[in-house]
Amino acid sequence: MNLRAYAKINPGLDVTGTRADGYHEVRMIMQTVDLYDEISLEACGGGEIICSCSRDDLPCDDRNLAVRAASLLVKQFDISSGVKIRLNKNIPVAAGLAGGSSDAAAVLIGISRLFRLNLREGELARLAVQIGADVPYCLMGGTALAEGIGEILTPLPDLPECPIVIAKPAVSVSTGYVYQNLDLAKTEHPDIDGMQRAIGAGDLPGVTERLGNVLESVSEPAFPAIREVKKNLREHGASGVLMSGSGPTVFGIFPDCAAAECAADELRRSRSDLEIVSVTRPVKRSTVNDYHTGEQLDDRRQTQ
Repeated sequence: MNLRAYAKINPGLDVTGTRADGYHEVRMIMQTVDLYDEISLEACGGGEIICSCSRDDLPCDDRNLAVRAASLLVKQFDISSGVKIRLNKNIPVAAGLAGGSSDAAAVLIGISRLFRLNLREGELARLAVQIGADVPYCLMGGTALAEGIGEILTPLPDLPECPIVIAKPAVSVSTGYVYQNLDLAKTEHPDIDGMQRAIGAGDLPGVTERLGNVLESVSEPAFPAIREVKKNLREHGASGVLMSGSGPTVFGIFPDCAAAECAADELRRSRSDLEIVSVTRPVKRSTVNDYHTGEQLDDRRQTQ
């Protein structure tokens, strides 16, 4: 079984408080984008979960969220067969793009189908939150409001079609460090309600003018490259720029494809410190939920 695990960005990310258990309460606008890892799953003998990855620096044991997802379903449903997982990583690691969470979501869906568990999205989501706060959203995909610790999800209308340039400086940001050093009393909070209204009205300028992420207040001073890449994207015509998640990835929303491609080319030429520069687009929830093979997805896109 071949699957795609899509990255996400956060057009809006607010933290509203800290819970007694140490988790933070959030209100986030989440958006799937067309940058994805490729995952293959295969049933095998021996009862083991065997994982391999295109990146040598990624663990293939239970530190990997995809392996945790497989282990969870194998134990929960007493699956006697083994599972082989192959990850072809295209989403940068520790980037604020939920690559690991998306891999886990794809594995949950894939194993449910591979072993005919026939689990519904809600059933998978209740299991997914045990793996990570972003995993339930990655099961859903598309445009959504995430609340609680990220597990309370409200689907939103599709974000208007637009090219999005994603650029990740070659640094890694610890999410734990960012949240530990976040001072909510000194942070400007984004207009999440206003962004929801703009999305509902199909008002892309209304979305770009409300882009906001409270975690920038920690990540930008610690990693100056984030601020520099945001400045570069603005200079090359982005309608709005923002850091995704806890960083360090920055994205820019552009008015047209030509401007986005030009900006991406210029970033690749002028900045050798970027791990990835990619021109993407918003992905609809219906596309994410299909999780077809690449060929079938390409056929589907031609009809949308």
